[in-house]
Amino acid sequence: MYIAIEGVIGVGKTTLARLLQPAFSADILLEIFEENPFLSDFYADRERYAFQTQIFFLLSRYHQQRRSVPEILSAGKLLISDYTFAKDSLFASINLRNDELETYKSLHEALAEKIALPDLLVYLRAGTDTLMSRIATRDRSYERNMERDYIETLNGAYEDFFSRPYENVPVLTIDTDPLDFVHDPVHLKQIENRIREVANLTPFQAQLPLA
Repeated sequence: MYIAIEGVIGVGKTTLARLLQPAFSADILLEIFEENPFLSDFYADRERYAFQTQIFFLLSRYHQQRRSVPEILSAGKLLISDYTFAKDSLFASINLRNDELETYKSLHEALAEKIALPDLLVYLRAGTDTLMSRIATRDRSYERNMERDYIETLNGAYEDFFSRPYENVPVLTIDTDPLDFVHDPVHLKQIENRIREVANLTPFQAQLPLA
């Protein structure tokens, strides 16, 4: 079983993956975004550094997924990841233009054929105000000048992406605005139970109230 958690920057993907890991006795796969040497420059000047940033992320995510996902799943383990390979093209569609975007699309399409799809996508949804607040709270140096308009655009792109079927992968959408799964164990348990219910992973309590 392969469960991937998705959502806009700051929504809590990595935190939730780490919190769910012991409950599911799962292996965990976390995105290695901090190794991207262009990331700080990208947030300072998105137009200038977008292509380098996207290509680095694309290849990094490809190698990580190709190496780790089949190995974990072939061992019969449950895997929780805090990203999907598909997210890369979502960011590229916002950050790249013209020939750069076409070049990126050709490369992404060729690589995506070799990437395993998750059995369940958990989409963490949040309003832009919530996202900006969480980004400020975690206070990563390269995110301190994060523009609200950029997060708003990303939020719209994620909503559009998850409004359509994705390769027949079931999607569990969770509205995180009213939740605090970091500090409230009840909220965390509700999310765990919803995942168990949708993925048919016993034990679970059916129809727990969760937005």
